Amino acid sequence: MDQVASSQESVSDYVDLDAYFRRIGYEGPREATPAVLNDIVHAHVLTIPFENLDVLLGKPILLDPASLQKKLVHDRRGGYCFEQNGLLLLVLEAMGYDVAPISARVKLGYARGEITPRTHLVVRIEMDGSSWLADVGVGGLSPTAVLKLELDLPQKTPHETRRIVRDGDLTFHQALLAGQWEDVYQMTMEQMPLIDREVANWYTSTSPKSRFKNLLMVAKAAPSGVRLTMLNDEFSVRDANGKATKTPIGTQEEMLDLLAEHFGVELEGSDRANLPVIRG
Repeated sequence: MDQVASSQESVSDYVDLDAYFRRIGYEGPREATPAVLNDIVHAHVLTIPFENLDVLLGKPILLDPASLQKKLVHDRRGGYCFEQNGLLLLVLEAMGYDVAPISARVKLGYARGEITPRTHLVVRIEMDGSSWLADVGVGGLSPTAVLKLELDLPQKTPHETRRIVRDGDLTFHQALLAGQWEDVYQMTMEQMPLIDREVANWYTSTSPKSRFKNLLMVAKAAPSGVRLTMLNDEFSVRDANGKATKTPIGTQEEMLDLLAEHFGVELEGSDRANLPVIRG
């Protein structure tokens, strides 16, 4: 993993594993095994919501270990990929996993040939002679299980079935949606050190062209294959069969109530007053 502490410190010195495990409700073993990794990823995605509320509120998105833990763990908020997978990187390294930050381009909703910005972060894990992929920060499609980096192998998760495929020099993570394989993101497997994440995070959180500056997005997986999402002024519950029940959000108060009830996000003070209801 890239350097985030002085040579006199180890990552375990500044990662509060006990607090993190309480946050995600995990009470299992802590050995660096595939089974433990899978359980942690599952618990994380079902607990810590994907959300971009601070971007819309004009707040800086900070990626240092103390800020990640304060926001996502102690303040019980969510975040997007650089925060979510940044925190997961810290946790897994502190537990003894061999991890690396990998850059990606989100492709869901885009043609394969269309070049999207390299503004996504995923986690690669080397373990027991195999490579694995964990991603707790790709919104309404965050995998609820760790994926083995083995080509063309359908892998069932508690939610959608996934697979890893190649096209030339590119590796694609796909999800089976409504009977069709859809690209979620593409990777070259190039590492994304912290300085590159800082640059991409600055663009994602501040550029007027960034979708995170123009859309309200909140998502969390739920048990039994259910996914909960909020996109602008619409709240959606998608069942294990892919059928979605959508509810319009009429007022800011309704939006705040949904955030608290379904995503565990409770804003206070000026944040409550200033969070916009984005129409359409």
